[in-house]
Amino acid sequence: MAGRIYAITGAFGVLGSAVARAAAERGQRLALIDFAKQAPAGLPTGPDVLLLAGVDLTDANQAGAAIEAAAERFGGLDALLNIAGGFSWEKHEGGSGETWKRLFLINVQTASNASRAAIPYLKRSAAGRIVNVGANAALKASLGMGPYAASKAGVHSLTEALSEELKADGVTVNAVLPSILDTPTNRADMPKADASAWVQPDDLAAVMLFLASEAAGAVTGALIPVTGRV
Repeated sequence: MAGRIYAITGAFGVLGSAVARAAAERGQRLALIDFAKQAPAGLPTGPDVLLLAGVDLTDANQAGAAIEAAAERFGGLDALLNIAGGFSWEKHEGGSGETWKRLFLINVQTASNASRAAIPYLKRSAAGRIVNVGANAALKASLGMGPYAASKAGVHSLTEALSEELKADGVTVNAVLPSILDTPTNRADMPKADASAWVQPDDLAAVMLFLASEAAGAVTGALIPVTGRV
């Protein structure tokens, strides 16, 4: 299964970087897309890696240009892994409508724009795949999680709708639903929590890469919890 062509959004973040490294180890060709203008150290490099920095995926035109650049560089596209997104904790009372708008844009609109741009190329692949990142927190929102959970629920619905739209074309669409990822930011925000129970980025990456592989052709429209021991 080596040599497949993957576009990874949010590729400069903790999870995106883990997915990129794991995919490179498996011999895949990668287009690494991110809003940040500077790639972090440790990302894969070389002729099989295309870095696309400073891409605003909330803009459909920029999303389309990034996906087109990936397809032109490698001669097609086999999988899109939509990792770009963000989080905010905010109570509804005293909160801001701008938070709801921002989280919708960076969680739902980015995945929608990238997917729309990728679909024509994925249909031409022998095993086209879209893998989204939802959230276990969106299954039952808790205090302060309203805007985040609502936006991730939108990702879940997008996943289900696209799976129905594309299944006749042999393109599968699935989402992983992590609980708490073990990241430096989460450790800083929750210093008293038991981080050993959280989901390791490499473990979540392994699930995503299975869903992006040729072997996962029988799975589509799935919302797969990846919750560690939370």
